[in-house]
Amino acid sequence: MKMNNDIPKGFQFLGKHVGIKKAKKDLGIIFSETKCTSAAMFTKNQFCGESIPIGKAAVSDHVLQAIVVTSGVANVATGAEGYENANKIVKQLSRELEISPADILPSSTGIIGPQLPIEKIIDGMADVSESLSESNLLDFANAIMTTDNKLKIVSRKVGDASILGIAKGSGMIEPNMATMLVYILTDAIIPENKIDDFLSVSVSKSFNSISVDTDTSTSDTVVLMANNAIQVDLEVFSEKLSALCLELAKNILEDAEGAEHLIEVEISKCISKEEAKKIGKSIINSPLVKTAVYGGDPNWGRIIMAIGKTADILLSKKDIVIYFGTYQIFKNENEIVDNIEKIRLYLKKEKNIKIKVEMNTGEHHHKVYGCDLTESYIEINSYYQT
Repeated sequence: MKMNNDIPKGFQFLGKHVGIKKAKKDLGIIFSETKCTSAAMFTKNQFCGESIPIGKAAVSDHVLQAIVVTSGVANVATGAEGYENANKIVKQLSRELEISPADILPSSTGIIGPQLPIEKIIDGMADVSESLSESNLLDFANAIMTTDNKLKIVSRKVGDASILGIAKGSGMIEPNMATMLVYILTDAIIPENKIDDFLSVSVSKSFNSISVDTDTSTSDTVVLMANNAIQVDLEVFSEKLSALCLELAKNILEDAEGAEHLIEVEISKCISKEEAKKIGKSIINSPLVKTAVYGGDPNWGRIIMAIGKTADILLSKKDIVIYFGTYQIFKNENEIVDNIEKIRLYLKKEKNIKIKVEMNTGEHHHKVYGCDLTESYIEINSYYQT
């Protein structure tokens, strides 16, 4: 990707080390030269980070001009002191950039519990306005990472306009969204009365349809900022935005803690899209399904279990058909024995595993995405804080 050609006009970045982490970059800033029409979605975890209510208030008028991210400490379960620290960061950046604090959205990601080293952060923010540059995109993307192994940056063109998405996340992923921060920037003209719907539709198809480990993080944030410079076809923009979000979501899964396989679950011929998503999430969240994929085990019984435990769905046992890839494994309430070894080879060979369930109760479908569960996930999370 030719990075400079894909950055929307009018946005600048910064990523630097201020002392939250031992040595790696841990402060990221996005700045728009003009105020942006904006929308955001946040975690539904009730023990949310102290930055979340501040961010909700900032974007409530659909206007943002800057984002500030601290990485290494989540600023969760830190009480009044943590809330005040988040406000101090916002106020300091407003002074540095000479913009309203009401137009700044803060995020924090990292370990839950400790207080932010606020003095180090404030000192490290001195003169940040002089360091902002379009060329600092990679520094910003590095600065927001925690257990990530890879940068997650995706772009799309919409006519003469650009959409750029930057994400972090690899664990504590089960949206309503996950330990996931996503910042989407565009120089397209997006009406205020459209931007919430555009973001909501895209997130539903992507970030809210993925899972790594069933844990809904305390800090999830997805933000869309449009600085309204270039006219676009809004229908095409919405399509490109959804495609960008899905690619970023898959990037998160491919970088999931310890993961070796990407899993796509499609529930088709279902009575409703909502029910299809519910069944898909039950399958993708099952540790038994995840470990079966990791081990190359065509254990379709675990899929049956995950379907059956899904509450309040229309279930017709005799009508369900299950596939691994293109191979049927279950139909007419019976195992298709002849395909077991073919499926075993499929699971061993492929890195992107597809599971399809035909419910045959209606006409709706939905896809969800996840990953396998490996020994490395346990290793990473056993020693995360130490």
